[in-house]
Amino acid sequence: MDIMATLQDEMGNLSRSEQRIADIVLSDTSFAMNASIIELAARAEVSPPTVTRFCRRLSCQSFSEFKVRIAQTAYIGTRYLNPETEAQSARDIAENIVTKAQSALYAVHSSLDIDLIEEAAAKVASAGMVYAFGSGGNSAMLANELQNRLFRLGLRVTASADHTMQLMLAAAMQSDDIIIASSFSGRNMELVRTIETARGYKAFTIALTRPNSPIADAADIVLPVDLQEGVRIMRPTSSRYAFLIVVDILANLVAVKRNQAAVEPLRRIKQQLVTHRDKDDTEVLGD
Repeated sequence: MDIMATLQDEMGNLSRSEQRIADIVLSDTSFAMNASIIELAARAEVSPPTVTRFCRRLSCQSFSEFKVRIAQTAYIGTRYLNPETEAQSARDIAENIVTKAQSALYAVHSSLDIDLIEEAAAKVASAGMVYAFGSGGNSAMLANELQNRLFRLGLRVTASADHTMQLMLAAAMQSDDIIIASSFSGRNMELVRTIETARGYKAFTIALTRPNSPIADAADIVLPVDLQEGVRIMRPTSSRYAFLIVVDILANLVAVKRNQAAVEPLRRIKQQLVTHRDKDDTEVLGD
């Protein structure tokens, strides 16, 4: 049970005494989590039985259970209970977003293992089939972006964000196939199972993920991305830019390694777009 969600739902039904307890819980979660029932009652200027009634209103049978539920919520992230003040103006938000994106690109550039990405690109360039796997919002986006970047180079590539489909595809792989698995957290255990299944059938596996994570440990090659996001919960994650730049570097290296094998499908794509879309050869290729 998410006790904070229950508390928010009940706020309109609380008595004034109970609202004082709720205000303390929301504003000083650490105190509420560690205080005795007498200490919490004293701070809220209510009686201990009022605290007990407050706990039962939140579907907790006792004050002890209430404290356990509060602790569970606090463990998930106090930054959601007492969020840092966010930038409000369009100018401040724009500067903050751009600055964080620039920092992410700089960080991934300075930490990039050139030898590893060179090895990964060589494997992808000669693959029989490339499978781009990722689940969840950002990781699924990366899988689709890998497909978008690689098909135009003449590679056979498919993307999937479905765990069951990923596992079935892994079971059908050949020894010259490759998985590129994307995971921001590195802890997607369904994806770990898929990687292990593919390796059992001799397919090669590449992971774009956090280093020293279960997915990193499962893959043959890890292209690590590990950035601190900060505590501003409303700001989009800047790690996306770091992952995307690794995808772009990998794709460009693959294109160079495939050389003329990549040029012909690129030419065909441009031919069809110029002929049937806008007659403008200066447009970005296929994007």
